[in-house]
Amino acid sequence: MNLNETRAWNRFYAPGTPVDIEPVTGSLVDLLDERVAQWSDRDAISFFGETVKYRELADRVARFANGLSKLGVQAGDRVALIMPNAPQHVIAFYAVLRLGAIVVEHNPLYTRDELETQFRDHGAQVVVSWDKVAPTIQSLPAELGISTVIAVDVTRAMPFMTRLALRLPVAKARESRAKLTGPTTGTVSFAALERTAPLPAAHPRPAASDVACLQYTSGTTGTPKGAMITHANLWSNARQGAAWMPEFTRGEGSIYGLLPMFHSFGLLLSVIYSVETGSRAVLFPTFDPELVSQAAKRFPPTFVPAVPPMFDRLARVARDGKLDLSGVVYAISGAMTLTPAVVKRWEDLAGSMLNEGYGLTESSPVALANPFSDTRKLGTIGIPFPSIDIRVVDPNNPEVEVALGETGELLVSGPQVFQGYWNRPDDTAATLLEGGWLRTGDLVMQDEDGFVTVVDRKKEIIITGGFNVSPSEVEAVLNQLPGVVESVVVGVPRGSGVEVVTAALILEDGAVFDEAAARALVKEQLAEYKRPSTYLVWEELPKSLIGKILRRRVRDTLVADRNAVRALPEGE
Repeated sequence: MNLNETRAWNRFYAPGTPVDIEPVTGSLVDLLDERVAQWSDRDAISFFGETVKYRELADRVARFANGLSKLGVQAGDRVALIMPNAPQHVIAFYAVLRLGAIVVEHNPLYTRDELETQFRDHGAQVVVSWDKVAPTIQSLPAELGISTVIAVDVTRAMPFMTRLALRLPVAKARESRAKLTGPTTGTVSFAALERTAPLPAAHPRPAASDVACLQYTSGTTGTPKGAMITHANLWSNARQGAAWMPEFTRGEGSIYGLLPMFHSFGLLLSVIYSVETGSRAVLFPTFDPELVSQAAKRFPPTFVPAVPPMFDRLARVARDGKLDLSGVVYAISGAMTLTPAVVKRWEDLAGSMLNEGYGLTESSPVALANPFSDTRKLGTIGIPFPSIDIRVVDPNNPEVEVALGETGELLVSGPQVFQGYWNRPDDTAATLLEGGWLRTGDLVMQDEDGFVTVVDRKKEIIITGGFNVSPSEVEAVLNQLPGVVESVVVGVPRGSGVEVVTAALILEDGAVFDEAAARALVKEQLAEYKRPSTYLVWEELPKSLIGKILRRRVRDTLVADRNAVRALPEGE
C-alpha cells in the first residue's frame, strides 16, 4: 500500500489534529468579519503597548478601504504595500482585499532598482508606503504610471510617550504631516484616508477564488516572479496551522509578529493566522530582543513563529533572566534548517516544543512540519499538514515516484497551493503539474513513517536570515565590475542554519580586484541581505561540459576548505 496515497503519516499527528480541514468557501474579508462578530472587544493588535480592538480594526479597515476607493482602486487592481510591521500594514492589507483588489508586498529595504523591476512586472498604480521610502517611490520612472503614494508614519501607531522617547516632538510630527499632505502631486497621508467615512456595506466583496496577493519569490528558476495566492489559499493554510496546534486557545493569547509581513511566513502568521484564531498580534517593526522583553511584560508570548537565529537570541536573553518564555504554548521555526542545539536551548527555557516547519511562497507558505507530540523526529521537516498530499519523484521525470528512503524531488498538493506566476505562463506550467501538483525544486528523502528530510536544494537559492537570495541576480551585478570575467555566488553554511552569501570571481589578465568598488556597487543595487559578505578571487571556476558554472561544486569546495570557512566574517 502506498504511504502517500493513504496518508499513513497522520497516525503521528498530535491528538486533536484532523486529517482534513474544513474547506474554505469565503474570503479573508469574511474571516475578519467573523472574528469581529465573535470577539469585538478583544485585542487584535498590540504595537509598543498601544492596542487595537477587533471592532476598531474593522472600522479602520472600512474607512481606509473607502479612501482607496475614492482614489480609484477597483477590484483586480494591484496595490503595493511597502512597510515594516505596524498596525497600518494590517489595516491596509485588509482594506485592499475588501475592495477585491490585490495586495503586492514589498521589502521596504529594497533598492530603487529592485523596486522598479517589480513595479514593471505587476503594474501597481497606488502605493501604501512607509514615509521613509515614499521619496524613492516618487523617484521611479513616470512611465510606470504610479498615480498615488500614500505615506505612512508608523510612529502614529505608538503610544504618545513612546513617540516622545523616540524624540519625535509634536511640532516635528506636525511638520512631517504637513509635508506629506502638501503640494507634492499624488501624495497623501495614511492618516488622512483613515478619516474617510466607512465603505458602504453593500460594496461588492471578493470571492474565495479571487487572488488576494502577489508574493514575489525566486521560485524554482532564480528569477523573481509574483506568485498569485488566493483568499482560499491563505485562509486554508491558516486553518491548517490552527489544526496543527490544537491546544492554542481561540480568542486568547498573543502571537509575536517578529517576522516581516512582506515575507510569506510573516504575512500568514501575523496577519491571517492571528485573525483565524482570534489572537492578539504583538507586532515588532524590527527584531530587537530588548523590544521583545519589554512587550512580554504586558503580553507574554503564547505562540512564537520565527527563524532559528531569532530563537537562538531569544533563548539566550531568557537564560539571562530578561525574558520569560514559560507561557509559550507553541513555537515553530521556518525558512532555514533548525539545529538540535537551538531546539535544546529554547526548550530548556520555554518548557514547550520548538518544531521545524517547511514551506515556500507557492504553498502559502507552510506545507509540512514536525507534529507537536512525542512522535516528532528532529532533523526532519516533519509530515504534511492536514488536507495536504505529497509525492517524492524522479527530478527528471515527475511522473515516476521513487522508493521510500531514496532521494527525489518533493511535490505538494492541497488547498493552499498557489495559482501560478503573474504574467508568466511558461514558468507556471513548469512549476504546476497536472492535478495541481507543485514542484518544490527541493530534493528530499521520505522514511517509512512518512517523515521527510531535505537532502539538497535543487534550485540553488541561498537562504540567509530567512530570506531567499537568487545567485544569478547577485552575479548580474558583480559582472558589471571592471575586470570581472565571470562570477559565481553561493551560500556557505554557518551556525544556526544561516548561509553566508559568498562570491568567487575570475578576473581579466592583469586586472586587480577592487573590493571597495564591489561593495559600493552592490550596496547601490541590492538589498543588504543579498550582498556578498566575502569576495574570493579564483584562477578558474568548475564548469560542466557545456560550460555551465557548477555552483554546487563551488559551495562544496568552500565548505570543505576549513581555512576559507574560517576566513568568513564572524557574526554573519
